[in-house]
Amino acid sequence: MSIQFFPKLSQNLTELLKDDKYHDITIEIGVDPNIKIFRAHKGILCYRSPYLRRYLASNKNNNDNNDLTHIKLPNILPDIFQIILEYIYGGIISLNGNDTSDILKVLVAADVFNLNEVVDYLQKYLIQNKTQWMEQHFELTYRTSFQSNNFSELQQHCVDFMAKSPEKVFKSLDFTSLTERSLISLIERDDLQMKEIDVWEYVTKWGLAQNQTLTPDPDTWTDDDFKMMENTLQNCLPLIRFFSLSSKEFLHEVRPYKKLFKPQFYEKILNSYMDPDSKPSASDNVLLPRSLKINGIIDTEIVNLNIISIVSRWIDKVDINSKFAHLRELYLPYKFDLLLRGSYNTNGFSPKRFHELCDGKPNTVTFIKVKGTEEILGGYNPSIWKSSGEWNQSCSFIFSFKNKNKLDEVILSRVRNMDKALYYSDVHGPSFGSDLRISIYSRPNRSYVFNYNSCKHINYEKKIRDTEDFFSIEEYEVFQIKRSYNEIEED
Repeated sequence: MSIQFFPKLSQNLTELLKDDKYHDITIEIGVDPNIKIFRAHKGILCYRSPYLRRYLASNKNNNDNNDLTHIKLPNILPDIFQIILEYIYGGIISLNGNDTSDILKVLVAADVFNLNEVVDYLQKYLIQNKTQWMEQHFELTYRTSFQSNNFSELQQHCVDFMAKSPEKVFKSLDFTSLTERSLISLIERDDLQMKEIDVWEYVTKWGLAQNQTLTPDPDTWTDDDFKMMENTLQNCLPLIRFFSLSSKEFLHEVRPYKKLFKPQFYEKILNSYMDPDSKPSASDNVLLPRSLKINGIIDTEIVNLNIISIVSRWIDKVDINSKFAHLRELYLPYKFDLLLRGSYNTNGFSPKRFHELCDGKPNTVTFIKVKGTEEILGGYNPSIWKSSGEWNQSCSFIFSFKNKNKLDEVILSRVRNMDKALYYSDVHGPSFGSDLRISIYSRPNRSYVFNYNSCKHINYEKKIRDTEDFFSIEEYEVFQIKRSYNEIEED
């Protein structure tokens, strides 16, 4: 059995650091007039810091081992080195009374001395305790985080903050001073909370800052100027979601820079605005619109804003024939008010509850998550729901998504037999004829859960499932839509 008395060991070694009798090395820290001499022990320094071991080995002289060694480390402040030295001896990091800016300096120093334990601790400490300070002093924090690849946690924290609140960053940070690596880490994110036209404008502004001989007006550029800018932005251009821009934005903000692009790629973008059936090939790697947070659009557990945008286009018949409308900027003219969310283990999963909450309400959209798959089914009903046991006319449509993240695998099916567009029944939920039916198997108790669900291709243009077999529902939601124009969420 072994017993470890680390507190006593730490205390003794800390006392040894303060003792001036047994040291065999002096370390001159800082530059004039802020210079301080520290006494230490080569054996402890070498075993505790890989950096100091290499440094002492490379600066070893021919003096007798009993002679006092003297070294200079001018690139660190005495107060910061004192904290590092106390850790090397006693395993203690004391941050009491230190400004957060000093903690960042300790982090950098700990990395230089290869004190990985301290580097990991200080990153977590800053993120958990100094977030507000770092946001207020973002430029310093961000610049520090990219001084070393070992600061990955702090880097990720900064990039996450930039993506979430870019407007705060651009107010506190000289955006044009970002490294290319930093810029790419920001604009490649799907969750960057910026309109795509703003992303494009910031990228071109950054490019101009790297080529200060260029004028801001691309109409005055020579072919050599365009080539220079293209070389600067070559790793950024593929990350701009040009297909998400409006035609007006493309015309006024991108077209003047057309010589930056490969002719074939530019033609594909141009064609997409002129021909709604023009679709980029899979090899073009066209990115989906960014996942923006929009105030009050929808509260959902099933779909995302990209699907909401597509369904809204179908409702308003906007770009309905376009094969790549899902690549456009989000179309969000409606607010989706949640009427009902139901799953197998909730009381909202029955015909009774559906009719209590949804009857008499026009303009509803239903989303259904099929159990055991990634499949999403649904339909739009501009009429109202009833429980009267009858067919009803409606200009409704139904749809299916194979996966909420694969928006090119989607089926839209509009009604072709309007007389049987909807079926009202007290044992049915939202049922679009027989083509999308949610119901219970038996009538005796309408509070039974939905267990008789199917899609049979009869009254709508297309079948929305590959099979007409019955399916189980993991969860479904019913919304009533209302006109509502919103902007990107601001913190």
